[in-house]
Amino acid sequence: MTAEENDADRRTRAAAQHAVAEHLRLTAAGRTDEWVTLFAPDAVLEFPYAPDGVPRQVTGQDALLAHMRNFPETFDVRFVDLVFHETIDPRLVIAEFRSTGTALPTGKPYEQTCISVVRTDADARITHYLDYWNPLVAIEALTPTDVPDPDQSVTFGG
Repeated sequence: MTAEENDADRRTRAAAQHAVAEHLRLTAAGRTDEWVTLFAPDAVLEFPYAPDGVPRQVTGQDALLAHMRNFPETFDVRFVDLVFHETIDPRLVIAEFRSTGTALPTGKPYEQTCISVVRTDADARITHYLDYWNPLVAIEALTPTDVPDPDQSVTFGG
């Protein structure tokens, strides 16, 4: 690899990582209208461990915005301990981080550990966001303590 190619890869990697960091910052701030601009028009947000009632895949900016619209009323979180893992492809980002905060409907703590695998395009827009998080943590945080039947718990997403 030439020095120019190496420098181009470094810039591409930095831009892709910045897109992921901005995704976390804007999500935590509840700024969904700005957040969705980080995604390509036909981007895919995928949740392989989504529980029943939550879509496993959301495609396109309009659907992404609709999916995340209620996040600010559901969770008050900060994303911390962000670590990027180097990849061969500079447009591929693997990020490990935690969320710490509160589920607003219940007031219960929401402490989540996540790993995200994110692909970006030449303009550093997110094209595919694969989000590995533990739905049991979210379900517990959103279930009121006085609900004996988990089927009556608070729903989230979608």
